This record gives sequence, structure tokens and C-alpha cells, in this order.
Amino acid sequence: MRNYKNILAWQKADDLTVALYEVSRSFPKEEAYSLTSQLRRSAYSIPANIAEGASRNSRKDYLHFLYIARGSASEVAYFIHLSQRLSYLKDDAHVRLSLQADEVSKVLTGLIRTVEKQIDSELR
Repeated sequence: MRNYKNILAWQKADDLTVALYEVSRSFPKEEAYSLTSQLRRSAYSIPANIAEGASRNSRKDYLHFLYIARGSASEVAYFIHLSQRLSYLKDDAHVRLSLQADEVSKVLTGLIRTVEKQIDSELR
């Protein structure tokens, strides 16, 4: 079993989740059960799936949850974009959060590639 708190992708995703919770507090109240909720749910899905996958015994199970986390990261990137288009995010927050989301995706993709290589080498 892996300690998820030591996984860089989890750490960066956790930081992004906190940042998105903070910024979404200022979203319009009518968005509470729609965009705000979806943004937050997709954000916390990233570190939650990394944590759940880390607790799995097989690398294939771990990889499955990393793929789910990567899908959630794509959702987050879209919701950040949409929030800016709807003028819920200022330009500086949009840029900062977009860069943060891109970094999460890159680190997560690197982790996925590493686990995929480990699985490939086990199959040889």
C-alpha cells in the first residue's frame, strides 16, 4: 500500500482543490447547486481517486483510479474555463488556476506513464 500523501500528484491536486473551494465562495448563489458544486466535486475527485488507487494492492487497480483522476482533472480545466467565460473568475485567478490545473494534469500524466511502464515490465 502506498502513502497517498507522499504522492506529488496528490499534493498538487489537494492544493488545487483548496484553491478552487476558496475562489468558488464568491460565485453567484444561484450557481451553488450547479457550477459551484460540479467544480468542487470534480476538483476533490482528483486527490480522492489518487488516494483510493494508492490503497489498492495491484498496479492495474491503481492505474484505473489514476485514469479516473485524470478525467476529473480535464473536467476541472473546463469548469475553470467556463467560470471565466461567465465572468465568475477574474483574469488573474483564471490564469493562476489554469496553470495550477495544467500542472496537476502534467504530474498526474507522468505518474500514469510510470505505473503503465511498471505494469508492462511485470508482464514481460
